[in-house]
Amino acid sequence: MSTKELFSIAAAHAARFRDAIDSRPHYPLLDYAAAVEAFCAPLPELSSPMIDVLEELVARAEPGLHLMTGARFFGWVIGGSHPMGVAADVLTSAWGQNAGNHTASPSAAAVEAVGARWLLQLLDLPAGSSVGFVTGATVANFTCLAAARGEVLLRAGWDADAKGLFAAPPISVLIGDDAHTTVFSALQFLGLGHDRVLRIATDDQGRILPMAFEQAAAKVTGPCIAILQAGQINTGACDDFGRLIPIAKSKGAWVHVDGAFGLWAQASALRRHLTAGVEEADSWATDGHKWLQTPYDCGYAIVRDELAHRRAMTIAASYLPLASEGERDPSHYVPELSRRARGFATWAMIKHFGASGIEALVDQACDAATDIALALAAEPGIAIGNDVVLNQVIVRFGADLPANQGDDLTRRTIAALQREGVLFAGGATWRGGQVMRLSVTNYQTNAVEAAKAVGAILRAYRGERRLPSEVR
Repeated sequence: MSTKELFSIAAAHAARFRDAIDSRPHYPLLDYAAAVEAFCAPLPELSSPMIDVLEELVARAEPGLHLMTGARFFGWVIGGSHPMGVAADVLTSAWGQNAGNHTASPSAAAVEAVGARWLLQLLDLPAGSSVGFVTGATVANFTCLAAARGEVLLRAGWDADAKGLFAAPPISVLIGDDAHTTVFSALQFLGLGHDRVLRIATDDQGRILPMAFEQAAAKVTGPCIAILQAGQINTGACDDFGRLIPIAKSKGAWVHVDGAFGLWAQASALRRHLTAGVEEADSWATDGHKWLQTPYDCGYAIVRDELAHRRAMTIAASYLPLASEGERDPSHYVPELSRRARGFATWAMIKHFGASGIEALVDQACDAATDIALALAAEPGIAIGNDVVLNQVIVRFGADLPANQGDDLTRRTIAALQREGVLFAGGATWRGGQVMRLSVTNYQTNAVEAAKAVGAILRAYRGERRLPSEVR
């Protein structure tokens, strides 16, 4: 079989899977145990024809796949892996480039340089900032905080890159109570500890309380890192950057912003007020595989001080080429040497949508989230647990019932929705109660899809509430 034939068959399977989105439920047909059983087999002793392997892979894998590319997949903040980005990513795999440096793959390095410039313009961040193309916001947070750790210690006279953290001056870390779990993981990986932080009280939307932040900052002496948030994972709320960043800067702190999805409010004229002042931070983490709709994996570590960024990440060896003036090695900004050429999909998505299209994409998702929240709030017994400012909606069912009954009804409604499969949503605990989380991030989720989602949610809720006359 020729390469062209093999790739054509793979592309046909991919297109068929995407085209069948509306004809299958938003859940895997196999659970984990069944998926393991589907793949379980002795180690192959002999070679198999490529076409047979491809067909067997499709047959065994597809039943255990979530419909994450579907317009009504609201389980987590996940973009739709837009076909344009997928097509670019297919080429990326076919080209087989190791994008570690500019000599190994000039085009991979060049497309990141251009993509980085476009990203800074889209997000209205300082033009001289450096951008590392990483796996996602988890590694973006890690990368930015590594740069922060090195810089604040260097200012205190300690070279952490050379000496490590043994006997280093202690670093105070200010962070909100409702920061995302991956930020705490990044602190753990960096030796700063996920519990050895100064946790700051937050309001009912998960935003840091400025007065509490100011009081905590007043007690800080020595090196300090302040971690703020654009887009709380349950509510979508953003910290008050205009008030908090000057307080942190007055203490000489490095300010990092976890903006996995909320930083994209910067791309929307209607929502940019939510992130006002965010450009004054020192580093920012965000994802491409959320609102930019690139395929997995794709994230961006953005650092104002390029030298601090490169000090923290550069891998050097005698066999690796050195970058000259005007040249950029992608691996100098990420914790990887061998790495995927993520810049191609990023470039393709920005080129396809343009700035106006990306703005419309963000606004459409936010409008759909608002439509869903307003429709659900009109139903007796349903309460919306957040101010819907971006794409996140948290829903409590049985809000008129005692807390334990409302929690139970919420769990049962989520389970009913997942069984039906018209949409997928998950649950969470928020402020001591059970809620359903809706994350509206897919490029296909418009007013029509929002209405379908509302119908499914109300049907499940009414059924679990046992109001037969109202079940539709």
